[in-house]
Amino acid sequence: MKSKMNQLFEDQRSVHVLYSYRGIQNYIEQVVNYIKDGIVSGDYIILIENERFYRIIHKALVSQLTEDQMEFVHYVNNFDFYYSSGSYHPPSITEYFNKTVQPYVKNNIPFRSWAHVEWASMEDPLHLINDFEKIVDEAVNQLSFPLICAYEAEKMPDHLKTILMETHPYVLMEDDLILSDQYQLKV
Repeated sequence: MKSKMNQLFEDQRSVHVLYSYRGIQNYIEQVVNYIKDGIVSGDYIILIENERFYRIIHKALVSQLTEDQMEFVHYVNNFDFYYSSGSYHPPSITEYFNKTVQPYVKNNIPFRSWAHVEWASMEDPLHLINDFEKIVDEAVNQLSFPLICAYEAEKMPDHLKTILMETHPYVLMEDDLILSDQYQLKV
């Protein structure tokens, strides 16, 4: 994962990746490696994560990074991020995201982001995820930064898998980064 992904990030900064994970241990290893690789590359990290996973990730990072390196990690609670308006509302999420990245963009500071996407129930309309992922894909290309969107595989109905494959040009499959043949470039 490291060499292929880092090479991609060096070749182009606008990289939107889907990570459909299976198991917490694999997930934690991937996010910790992504953060460490980003810091070594000189990127700040915007980590959009739930509190429970963040405690595990933070513990792993503190044991592997210096105090100065830890300053590169900006944690955002994913519940606050996705439900800042009280519901999963793409314009509110976009506003929250823009506010979060604005200091990096304004000061020309390189950053990458990892977003753990979760929801309490499948009652949230999946078309909203489609709308949001299209907005995010456009932002990745406009602002030129790498982003991994992580979804738990077992909680993804087939319709959502299709939406995600159509809105992410790259897919992280544990240790391999592949092109999505279903990706639909917005024209």
